[in-house]
Amino acid sequence: MRTEILPATEEHIARAAEVIRAGGLVAFPTETVYGLGADALNEEAVRKIFLAKERPPDDPLIVHIAFAQQLAQLARQVPQRAWDLAEKFWPGPLTLVLPKTDRVPAVTTGGLDTVAVRMPSHPVAKRLMELSAVPIAAPSANRFGRPSSTTAQHVWEDLAGRIDLIVDGGPTPIGVESTVLDLTQEPPMVLRPGGVTLEELRKVVGEVHLLSSCSSEAAKRSPGTRWRHYAPRAKVLLVEQGTAEAVLERFRSVRVGVLVRGPHPHPLSRPQRRERGERGEGPEVIVIQMPRSLREYARRLFAALRELDAQGVEVIVVEKLEERGLGRAIMDRLRRASSSEREA
Repeated sequence: MRTEILPATEEHIARAAEVIRAGGLVAFPTETVYGLGADALNEEAVRKIFLAKERPPDDPLIVHIAFAQQLAQLARQVPQRAWDLAEKFWPGPLTLVLPKTDRVPAVTTGGLDTVAVRMPSHPVAKRLMELSAVPIAAPSANRFGRPSSTTAQHVWEDLAGRIDLIVDGGPTPIGVESTVLDLTQEPPMVLRPGGVTLEELRKVVGEVHLLSSCSSEAAKRSPGTRWRHYAPRAKVLLVEQGTAEAVLERFRSVRVGVLVRGPHPHPLSRPQRRERGERGEGPEVIVIQMPRSLREYARRLFAALRELDAQGVEVIVVEKLEERGLGRAIMDRLRRASSSEREA
């Protein structure tokens, strides 16, 4: 298959909509990450997503809609709190899990009787759905298990030759996936933290729980909970803040990447480490200083992991963040990236 990559002009978005309507696959930007889209109600088209990504068939997809009113076409029970959340956070990075209607094929939901739905705010995504006139099933546009794509180039690296079209809308502004909130249980439960924080949700609906075990039945209703996700080829090692320098002493014989947040008190600068390598004291350590802002950190995360992979590191040492606000979503992605196997 020949994959085209086109800038996000009105003409090219219209062409992408034609591909969606014809049962093809289109990668496009959302405010979170790039999505790999197909007509959510077309079983054959949705199966192509799983094949292109090499994704397990029981990992459900998120269905993207252009208008909140479409929720009633996909979910057979829409409680008032769903409309309250939609009014507050849609369009935006919040996915709601609800009982599905018969219109939604089982392949789209991983065989579940629930459907995950969100309305993205990115203008390219919104226009694509308006022009295609169908709900679009769209997981992240990357090979399964790899770091999510936040640029069109990332999509190309993972999926060129496997999909029809990539619409290049520039880097995505949030950089981590949507929050997935399960409304089929009481109180509601966050299955995957993301761009809408737990604190923000509680201000709207009151008590909200966090998924406590990835082996629970609830975990099956969300992507990104039961398998190793977001992982570079290198081994990811999470360490406490301020301990990266000491941990590096364990890896004198391998090329190492390090993610540290903001100005760092330890002597981790790239020139110093290169000099050590030249003196025969071990391979180079490549340091990426991540932003102090959690929002900027999230935006940069997947690109940084991919950058270190491209540099050929064998180990990536990452200092942990505080798990509040967006830090909770970032740490969720880092823990998934550092996991060695499926959690079952």
